[in-house]
Amino acid sequence: MQKILALIDRLLHFLLITTVLLLIVPVSLQIFSRFTNLIPSYMWTEEMSRFFFVWLVLLGATLGVRERLHFDVDFLPNLSPRLTHVFLRMSQTAMLFFSGVVLYWGIEFTRFGWNQTSELADMPMWWIFIAWPISGFLWIVFLLDHVFNAGDVSESSNQGSVI
Repeated sequence: MQKILALIDRLLHFLLITTVLLLIVPVSLQIFSRFTNLIPSYMWTEEMSRFFFVWLVLLGATLGVRERLHFDVDFLPNLSPRLTHVFLRMSQTAMLFFSGVVLYWGIEFTRFGWNQTSELADMPMWWIFIAWPISGFLWIVFLLDHVFNAGDVSESSNQGSVI
């Protein structure tokens, strides 16, 4: 299972880098078209940059869950290890619930847009909408991996006290 998760992790890194590189193209075209007459003004660039940005945010959030890079707030830093563990489990349960909500409504969102196309690029909208259920599913997988395979709070170098 860990080999599959490592493969997914590498794929997510590749997709995130690719999305950033692809995002540069429409944004650069839009900027150059505003300030020069050399490049005609493209309407599709704004739409495509929004679509790439959606994927960028959701891929980044997914990697953040995988690598435990989301921030922690330490407003009760002097807790016992047992109490810290309890708060960690409560936090993970809340994150699992939220991930389930994103997965469920992401599926509904994708169904809603299944037969729609984008206005300017004439692209199927499910290509964009499917980012939500994919992210929600991967959040659940990565969180369950943390719960079952990384029970010790001190195991993660980035994981401090939860509360």
